[in-house]
Amino acid sequence: MKFHHHKLGYQTRGTIVEVTLSGNAANVRLLDNLNFQNYKAGRQHKYYGGLAKQSPVRLEVPRDAHWHVTVDLQGLSGQVKHSVRILPKALPPIQQSSPAPLAQLVRDTKPIDDRADSRYDVFISHATEDKDEVARPLADALVNLGVHVWYDDFELRIGDSLRRKIDAGLAKSQFGIVVLSQAFFQKNWTQYELDGLVTREMTNEQVILPLWHRITKTEIMHHSPSLADKIARSTLDFTIEEIAQEIADVIQNRSVTSDISKG
Repeated sequence: MKFHHHKLGYQTRGTIVEVTLSGNAANVRLLDNLNFQNYKAGRQHKYYGGLAKQSPVRLEVPRDAHWHVTVDLQGLSGQVKHSVRILPKALPPIQQSSPAPLAQLVRDTKPIDDRADSRYDVFISHATEDKDEVARPLADALVNLGVHVWYDDFELRIGDSLRRKIDAGLAKSQFGIVVLSQAFFQKNWTQYELDGLVTREMTNEQVILPLWHRITKTEIMHHSPSLADKIARSTLDFTIEEIAQEIADVIQNRSVTSDISKG
């Protein structure tokens, strides 16, 4: 399939992408990295846009990520010329609101520790060496997407029992994100966490979401053939924001399925 490709780079939510066409109607697609790879390979993909019969076409970026625009004549005849540009975002209008009563402002200032009863969407297992580059940015991105995350910096407090806190996090999380790297396989605690997640998977329920960081499938195969066989995402191919969005989608789909089955 022939198509024209424009790599937009990292764009923030609300950015407007304008595609100008001349000569013929065309299919205009706005895709994130994952879906662009699927589109390019001829696989099923999700996109914003569609058949454009008028010009210009303006598409709004739905979330912060790396984005691509494609233009093709699939199913159409003729020729088309096109151009793509990023329009500056307008500043939002200032919202006027009345000041809240003093009692409302101070009502909830006392911190509430509900960690003992918390349920988590994901548990992030990682080596310390991968914290700054992968684990912490991923945890922050997931939280921004509304995902309830067990991440050591969020959960551990002075005086906590490390083993008990990890066990509780593993038991109360729907999924375990495992950041596989050379350092991961050299740590005792990460192996302990992985063992707990593998035990849960023995019930035939998908629990482990593997994330490869600067490691190859052959290297993972050397340590764990079962992990190497799982579909994974690599930090070499996808941004942290894209990986976070896909994980959030998996959690949402699991929640929808669960709600339907309960009904």
